[in-house]
Amino acid sequence: MTHGSSTSLRAGLLIAFEGLDQSGKQTQAELLRDRLIAAGRSVFLLSFPDYGTPIGEEIERALRGARNYAPDVMQLLYVANRYEWRTEIERRRSDGEILICDRYLASSVAYGEAQGLDPTWLLEIQRHLPQPDLTFLLDIVPEVSARRKTSDRDKYERDLALLGRVRNSYLSLAEKDGWVRLSADRDRLLVATDVWTAVERRV
Repeated sequence: MTHGSSTSLRAGLLIAFEGLDQSGKQTQAELLRDRLIAAGRSVFLLSFPDYGTPIGEEIERALRGARNYAPDVMQLLYVANRYEWRTEIERRRSDGEILICDRYLASSVAYGEAQGLDPTWLLEIQRHLPQPDLTFLLDIVPEVSARRKTSDRDKYERDLALLGRVRNSYLSLAEKDGWVRLSADRDRLLVATDVWTAVERRV
């Protein structure tokens, strides 16, 4: 992308990265942020859950085993954590910033459906949140996720059968418009090139 074409990136873009843990979401979000900034854009990077809020703190306690919530309660906490950010996301979007989310709406659908929750309900309770313009699925199999992180795994990361169901849900979601599925079991710079190509196509 040439310097002269950087202004073609439209205002208010909301981009989400989804996938299993260790699929490279944070890495790709940061690489895209850096490239957009280099192209002269204002970018804001968000990671969900945000453990810095009261609801986020409660989510972290549950992931570490200090709380024992049912799957529907956990997903309501995740969704509420995003609603804590709704006004800020809307403000930044209206100001022309590009927002990049490391996990967003689809995480609740994929992980919730994998635990037997209704995906339609999980989408419905998030319909008043700002909807992403583009969502990347960084696709890896559960065994790769486990291999990339061998210690300090939370209860989700330790359950390979669950992660297999999560991946299947993600694959179904990724068939919808506005999604790009990328194989993430590759060199991160190759993945980043594919990300950038997809972002350019949608501006």
